[in-house]
Amino acid sequence: MTIKILLVDDHTLFRSGLKALLSRQSDFEVIAEASDGLEGVKLLGQYKPDLVLLDLDMPVMSGIEALAQMREVDSEIPVVMLTVSEDAEDLKEALILGARGYLVKNIDADYLVNSIRQIVSGETVMSPEMTSKFVNGIRAKQVVPSPVVRSDTTKTLTDRERQILGCLAQGASNREMAQLLNMSESTVKAHLQRIMRRFDFSSRVQAAVFAAERHMDRDLAELLNRPRKNQTPPK
Repeated sequence: MTIKILLVDDHTLFRSGLKALLSRQSDFEVIAEASDGLEGVKLLGQYKPDLVLLDLDMPVMSGIEALAQMREVDSEIPVVMLTVSEDAEDLKEALILGARGYLVKNIDADYLVNSIRQIVSGETVMSPEMTSKFVNGIRAKQVVPSPVVRSDTTKTLTDRERQILGCLAQGASNREMAQLLNMSESTVKAHLQRIMRRFDFSSRVQAAVFAAERHMDRDLAELLNRPRKNQTPPK
């Protein structure tokens, strides 16, 4: 399936580079570009893309205003904020308005490409640093209810699963988890998929909130230093 993308960003050079990057993917097609939010809203109705990459700070109409109007035009279209802003309030406002992704422009190309595919498949994705800010905001304000999970189910988590969840709560990417936990990225993905299925999480963000509220990120150092059951303790 070809993913048809609408780019909305007022920086011509950045937009051109992003279009070139995305066009190198065989399953991506940039079908339209806009230099401000108002034009982006009009093009959304005209071209009906599969995904919108939307900048936050633009002339004529800001990204947040454009996002609100885009949701009125098509409430199902995945809109991804691709921005330089790491402000937690901008993140919160975008999520409340229905953004399906919040990616900071300093992410690497592979992360962006993989995030687009995940978002089109139904997930919500944030840059790792924004996940941390989101989780910290939840701790401070309790703005989002945690998933309903039976306490006896959480007791069945293995140390490895707790490590994965602890890393998620810290905003780590799959690559960073693989390096920290000394495993392959494919193994990290397999653990994540099992965790998501077991607790019926709808996104990594929901899993990160669940882990943060149970302080699994604070317990991560202890879990990493705990000897495995098949290890012989040092004499």
